[in-house]
Amino acid sequence: MTPDALAAAGLQVTSDGPVTTVTLDRPEVRNAQTPAMWRALAAVGAGLGDETRVVVVRGSGASFSAGLDRTLMSPGTAPAGVESVADLFARSDDEMAATIDDYQRGFTWLRDPRWVSVAQVHGHAVGAGFQLALACDLRVVADDASFCMKEAALGLVPDLTGTKPLVECVGPMRALEICATARPVGAAEAVEIGLALASVPVDALPGAVADLVAALTAPLPGAVREITALLRGAAGRSDDEQRRLEREAQVRRFREVAAVLGG
Repeated sequence: MTPDALAAAGLQVTSDGPVTTVTLDRPEVRNAQTPAMWRALAAVGAGLGDETRVVVVRGSGASFSAGLDRTLMSPGTAPAGVESVADLFARSDDEMAATIDDYQRGFTWLRDPRWVSVAQVHGHAVGAGFQLALACDLRVVADDASFCMKEAALGLVPDLTGTKPLVECVGPMRALEICATARPVGAAEAVEIGLALASVPVDALPGAVADLVAALTAPLPGAVREITALLRGAAGRSDDEQRRLEREAQVRRFREVAAVLGG
């Protein structure tokens, strides 16, 4: 997508060598998300190549993301000509599910093992904002960060791929409590329960993420990609299957390292 098309969807995307930074850029509405933004995010992911090793997702202004733009929830408030969540109400069940699948693709690419994705979270991460942070492999948060899965309070469920990573981070019991009560989770608790990697003062957040990115890009890219793939699926595999995948990955690593050392 062109920079102008991304800007129209509320995004900025920059690349610096192996690092791609995706910025939600609607600060006037606390980076509230829209279907157009989800489709643009999917296009960003589809356009990345193997040269990308780390993707950083962040928000401009005072918050990471306040979630869905609520003006797009009702036919009476959605601007004319703008794709709206309210459009789903007039569709069949199959059409509705297919459209949600399209929206989910704006999140799932962040779990591609070709790169490690890092959410740089400050301020509010609500609903879709919480799920966007959960779509990333790692979360580093400012001490003012507040996560909230707001969907239950609206009579809905989280449907932007956030439920599985939330359970993987905090376990099914805590995940149920967080989702069903729609209560906020602060930065300190997020670190304590395994939702975030670290919490730092707001002004130290960019530096903390930059240090993490530097550490992630230091090893050979193949090693980090293999590790990411091994760990992401480990919980659902048998011991024998995981051992087999470790062996196969290590053979590939030995071959590449030998080639590098041999010149």
